[in-house]
Amino acid sequence: MLKKRILIVDDEPSIVELVSYNLKKEGYDVLKAYDAEKALDIIKEEEIDLFIIDVMLPGMDGFELVRTLRGGDKNRDKPVIFLTAKGEEFDRVLGLELGADDYITKPFSVRELLARIKAIFRRTDQALTKVEEKPKKIAAKDLDIDLEKYEVKVRGKSVGLTPLEFDLLRFLAENSGKVFSRDVLLDTLWGYDYYGDTRTVDVHIRRLRTKIEEDASNPKYILTVRGKGYKFKDPGSED
Repeated sequence: MLKKRILIVDDEPSIVELVSYNLKKEGYDVLKAYDAEKALDIIKEEEIDLFIIDVMLPGMDGFELVRTLRGGDKNRDKPVIFLTAKGEEFDRVLGLELGADDYITKPFSVRELLARIKAIFRRTDQALTKVEEKPKKIAAKDLDIDLEKYEVKVRGKSVGLTPLEFDLLRFLAENSGKVFSRDVLLDTLWGYDYYGDTRTVDVHIRRLRTKIEEDASNPKYILTVRGKGYKFKDPGSED
């Protein structure tokens, strides 16, 4: 089995070396860059399975680097973990809005970072396994979810989802009608204790709605159940 390859992009050599050392101990293949320009050079030549990107990079910042990644087909769906020293709500929300899977605030525990990386790979690997074992489709009015092709179409037109957005939609659609709290969604899809920051779920739900709903402010598929959480509903059903 091929090693998972991770690219670390941070302008602090001590952090890069610390993270690199521990990732290699865990069996990952690690590439390093100290700015976005070098990262883009690496990306042109190498296949990356997961990115760890510092928000405050010199020159092109981490947000702009992720925008560039998401703009191409090669890395559009690859998981991203942001590193941020600010801990400001704006940074966190913007990062998630750009399609990052996770963020972690400096200073951080290497053990926690490793746990989050493992959770992301476990989630993505399990999703692929489920698709291989039970290829199927989920249809709801104008929405089609192809679990074998990992593809979503709205009114016949393909929409681009990140792996986490796809898994979130799949999980809710497979359990249509059931209400899931933010904590349960975090535990199920992120795979670890997110320290109560349930706003992460809200951001991903909002992004998902902008992609699949005709009117994101008046959703028909992913509904908010006040005080409880979220549920999926087929607007074409009669319940």
